[in-house]
Amino acid sequence: MSPFPERLLTGYQSFVAHRLPTEQSRYRDLSQRGQSPEVMVIGCCDSRVSPEVIFDAGPGELFVIRNVANLVPPYQPDENAHGVSAALEYAIQVLQVKHIVVLGHAQCGGIRAFVGDSEPLSPGDFIGKWMSMFIKPGETVARRDHETMLQFVTRIEKAAVLRSLENLMTFPFVKNRVQSGDLQLHGAYFGVAEGSLSIVDQTTHEFSRVYQSSLAF
Repeated sequence: MSPFPERLLTGYQSFVAHRLPTEQSRYRDLSQRGQSPEVMVIGCCDSRVSPEVIFDAGPGELFVIRNVANLVPPYQPDENAHGVSAALEYAIQVLQVKHIVVLGHAQCGGIRAFVGDSEPLSPGDFIGKWMSMFIKPGETVARRDHETMLQFVTRIEKAAVLRSLENLMTFPFVKNRVQSGDLQLHGAYFGVAEGSLSIVDQTTHEFSRVYQSSLAF
């Protein structure tokens, strides 16, 4: 058996020595009464975009699901397994979260592969098939005149957030709670290089920056 990654062991040792003592009572409380987060975050599995780090969240505060390009598929109740849908079902029906945040980000590898029409990484082309649900039948994704590749990729990264918000509303148990006022949907976009956060106006589909670190350059 291969040795456990040393980086994780040293990280855990640091956690036990420094963070756990300050949060031990919270962990004990959570283990006894269970979790009750008010916010669900749907983010990308990119290692640079951890919702818990970005939002400085403690244990039990966020219910997080991460996948390639932070996508939410449309509601499709069939015989197949649906990981995102299962997490949504639990978050809404059991945890009764009050907010769902779709968190997109800059330099997304999934989006870059999608717009670049990259060759499959394996015979299964799992990434290609996953990203294909971003497009509705009859839609095309193309670079606009006078649009740089960076502008094109950024536009599609943000469009993925909007499409996921749209797909969320195809789930009856999501739509019902939104219409009753018990659930709010939000879209956000994280700039990896500068640590900026932008929030989308779902009426205009415009992203507005709400905060940028003074350390950004």
